Amino acid sequence: MRTALIGQVFTVLALAGAPAPTPAYAAAPALAPAAAAVCGNPSLLTGPSAAPPGAITVEAGDNHAVDFGQKGQTYWFKPGIHTLASDIYGQITPDNNSTFIGAPGAILDGKNTNLYAFTGQATGVTIEYLTIQNFGTAGANNNEGVVNHDAGHGWTIQNNTIQGNAGAGLFVGTSNTVKYNCLTRNGQYGFSAYEDNGVSNVVIDHNEIAYNNTYGWETAQPGCGCTGGGKFWATHTATITNNWFHNNHEGPGLWADTNNDDFDIENNVFSDEENSGIIYETSYNALIKNNVFQRNANVSGPTNPGFPTGAIYISESGGDSRVPARYQSIAITSNTFTDNWSGVVIWENADRYCNSPADTSTGDCTLVNPNVANLSTCVSGTINNTPYFSDCRWKSQNVQVNNNVFSFSPSNIGSSCTPANGCGFQGLFSNWGSYPTWSPYQGDIVEQAITFSQGNVFSGNTYTGPWQFMAHDQGVTLTSAQWQAAPYGQDANSSFH
Repeated sequence: MRTALIGQVFTVLALAGAPAPTPAYAAAPALAPAAAAVCGNPSLLTGPSAAPPGAITVEAGDNHAVDFGQKGQTYWFKPGIHTLASDIYGQITPDNNSTFIGAPGAILDGKNTNLYAFTGQATGVTIEYLTIQNFGTAGANNNEGVVNHDAGHGWTIQNNTIQGNAGAGLFVGTSNTVKYNCLTRNGQYGFSAYEDNGVSNVVIDHNEIAYNNTYGWETAQPGCGCTGGGKFWATHTATITNNWFHNNHEGPGLWADTNNDDFDIENNVFSDEENSGIIYETSYNALIKNNVFQRNANVSGPTNPGFPTGAIYISESGGDSRVPARYQSIAITSNTFTDNWSGVVIWENADRYCNSPADTSTGDCTLVNPNVANLSTCVSGTINNTPYFSDCRWKSQNVQVNNNVFSFSPSNIGSSCTPANGCGFQGLFSNWGSYPTWSPYQGDIVEQAITFSQGNVFSGNTYTGPWQFMAHDQGVTLTSAQWQAAPYGQDANSSFH
């Protein structure tokens, strides 16, 4: 019965012009019972077959004349394809506390004409059991979202299929809950979190986020750093649990980029991502626990030989008690890593700090002491002095990597998996500071700090396979014995097989 129902869903989607899910959606990895497959799963995606009491019934077909702006109203979409106005701004703008529910087979289709599906600043909106697809056209909506385009607060988005849209399938705003959705084959991201004043208190739970960035934005705009399954900017307090991130193109599964803080990332699966499973960049304070990482970065890893592309990549990020959070470190603990290009790579760019021309987070500064260290004070002449010398720099510090299981076999990854190509490494290193001429971090200052004095510790891990270790500088390659011995002293109480 389940197979037959899934086949019917695929047929409806294909007739509507959407790309049909692939057989890879049939089941989640065996190691991840908490992150069950959502895409194509009728037990999670099938809405009520009758309108709830008091709901407005929305007939299939052209819905541009429906008044979707009634406060506190419930709308029930009948089975079939629903469309909006024929111009690019055909969209639904809810009022506060409105609810939108799809019947079995209800599809909201943007016809590759309408840019956005749900917009506006209403609060308390609920969207559930709809298939939302084909909004925008290929290459459009870059860094924009289709569902909750204006990052409305207090939205609940659950049990939907959001697919085949340009840009991000959905935007996540403050106090949003996103759960049991299939976010797939969107042009850029499955979801993205951004507001001008920052996002806070987000829950992302039990979603399947797969095959996104169909447009290939990193290829279209090299170095844009604008792809992945899901991406966060300036988000405080996010709980990301029981999700399955897989097969997203070019970017990582999950990317926290620039001044994010207080992330709980637990019980997720990251599998077959073309890049890292997680990138945590210029951000603070996180728990990464009980996740499964399988076969990540095996596409992007060979393209950057000599620099290990990790299943987890910590870049200029760390724990700092001055940034309020549930955690005061970045704890990477009790995770399972299997056949990824590399394991955990902790890196800090010595030339990247507040106001440096090498800082790609243009216009942002660190969070640790904003009334003192900021864009006005982290400048030539001042930055050399206390406290600016310390507080103007995003630091990879207080990262604890413990009680994880790391295993890999080069033959399972492919012939390109060699140490010379950066395959099979744990990393803790920086670069020789050189830029710009007024930088106070030139030479080996940051290399020394990240390796020996910033509280970064590997311990109690289990390794299977020919692992190597990169420390201090990209050119330093260590055996496990050298990694454990002075002066590095890493991976105490760890085992190597």
